[in-house]
Amino acid sequence: MACFAGLGAMFLFFILYANSFQGDLEKVAIHVDSIKVLDENKLNKRAHIDVIFNFVNPTPITLTVSTINYELFANGNKLGEGHLSTEDIPEAGRPILFAKDNATLPNTFDLVNSESIANEYSAIVNNQPVKYEIKGQATIQSFLTAVTKDFDVTLG
Repeated sequence: MACFAGLGAMFLFFILYANSFQGDLEKVAIHVDSIKVLDENKLNKRAHIDVIFNFVNPTPITLTVSTINYELFANGNKLGEGHLSTEDIPEAGRPILFAKDNATLPNTFDLVNSESIANEYSAIVNNQPVKYEIKGQATIQSFLTAVTKDFDVTLG
């Protein structure tokens, strides 16, 4: 019986210890440094857009990013959804957010021209001024716990 009580106490300690880092994970700030056209395929009416995320880690803990899911808007119109995932990579190989440092993570967004975003598509591929909004969630992990953080960033 004492063994089970000891195991229960260890389990409770582990849960409380792991959850004590969630407040730190919430302190990570998510920004977008830039959005630019990588290339355009005029035949297929597609362009690849480079979205550069910047994660600022003010905590004393080294963290990783496992997923970023986001919606990209230009001048108020939704361009589509983007996704970056490193979940299939062991934690040691994932992008690292060192303690009290920042890290940039690039993601290629596939922009498809359509009637509903024709004006925005033209402005983007012709390097005209565009106001971007990026809304989404990022999963940030420490060695013991993970938190999903919402973000809403404007650029331009």
